[in-house]
Amino acid sequence: MKFLRTASTSRLLATILGLVLAIAAGTAIAVAATNSTPVPKAEPLADAVHGALSASPVQGISANITFTNGLISSDDFTGGTTDPLLQGASGRLWVGDHQLRLELQGGNGDAQVVVNGRSFMVSDPASSTVYEGTLPADMSSSSSQPSTDQGVPSIAQIQSEITKLLQRVTLAGTGTSDPGDIAGRPTYSVTISPKHSGGELGKLQLAWDAATGTPLDIAVYSSTSTTSGPVLELKVTDVSYGTVKPGVFNIPPTPGYKVVTVSGAQQTAASKALKKGKVAHTDVSGVSGVAGHVPFTLVAPPSAVGLPRHDVTLLSWGGAPAALVTYGQGLGAIAVIEQKADTAGSSNSSSQNQDEGQGTGLSLPTVAIDGPTGQQLATGQELDTALGTMVRFTRAGVSYTVIGSVTPYAADQVARALLTP
Repeated sequence: MKFLRTASTSRLLATILGLVLAIAAGTAIAVAATNSTPVPKAEPLADAVHGALSASPVQGISANITFTNGLISSDDFTGGTTDPLLQGASGRLWVGDHQLRLELQGGNGDAQVVVNGRSFMVSDPASSTVYEGTLPADMSSSSSQPSTDQGVPSIAQIQSEITKLLQRVTLAGTGTSDPGDIAGRPTYSVTISPKHSGGELGKLQLAWDAATGTPLDIAVYSSTSTTSGPVLELKVTDVSYGTVKPGVFNIPPTPGYKVVTVSGAQQTAASKALKKGKVAHTDVSGVSGVAGHVPFTLVAPPSAVGLPRHDVTLLSWGGAPAALVTYGQGLGAIAVIEQKADTAGSSNSSSQNQDEGQGTGLSLPTVAIDGPTGQQLATGQELDTALGTMVRFTRAGVSYTVIGSVTPYAADQVARALLTP
């Protein structure tokens, strides 16, 4: 999609995080509200999960929420501009039948994320822009599950899956769900930490309504953050269940905002050629295979920062062929996207993107990518977050994006390996 290739790093990150976190908070709605004591009795985790999965569905949800975003240090924001998507805010959440709306209230306007069937809209007050488009069919075709135990795994089956999961993660406590109280509702919660390399991911915490199974708190913690709190959290502070009026999900664009249509239907000559040759991007892998389908010289060194090359896959990126190269596996893996750079402005993409970041109050540093003898090979833009790093640079007409749950030093080393294979 053109938006993914041309959006600034800060805007792309804000859009992805806003949409993903909003959907994650609303997709597991299942149950009818009941009068319960504020704190439920402790139960084995498998029993608590079974109760959430087998609950009866509700018609909708309305909630007050707080969104915490500590991915980017406050020192990177300049001026008086506030961005509720990048800096966190309080707001409201509504969920209906295949509909969702997340509203985050900011000092210079409210950020809105709306999913209405297959259509979506993201309103960003920091850039006075509305992004709208259509989701792929496989992302919006899920149907409501039956409100009976039919199709719900048994407690024994759930416990078996938990036992398998424990080979890769650690659960806080002794396997019993942690009872509590959120927004006046009885809750169970679980904390999961990776046993092996999780990159900069420390732990994930999920709390759900014990009577309904509805997620009430989703929090992500960093293993390298200097603060004890979560770096990302979407938490309900007040909640009610019932039908949500359809008009809640119909929001006209804010007057004066630029409207950008995000479409995956556009095709370039290169992507049409792929289809004409009956070659799907998922069918092409390996260095030699991918190299024959991209309009640039593929750089995919056999290893980077001590990690072996794991896979090379052909992508359709913004309608044009690109390559995805991965190093290592699991949460500690590093991904590299190689694509043909835009002809216009590719040589000064770093300064252009930095200006865009400064326009939203976010100043992203420029990083020099040096060779083994200290000579500067390229200049890139680096986004250092509490959960990982992204480095983006252009050289010889090819754009490289390095991303992973790693430190800036590791990401910079991968960038150097790309330039000195």
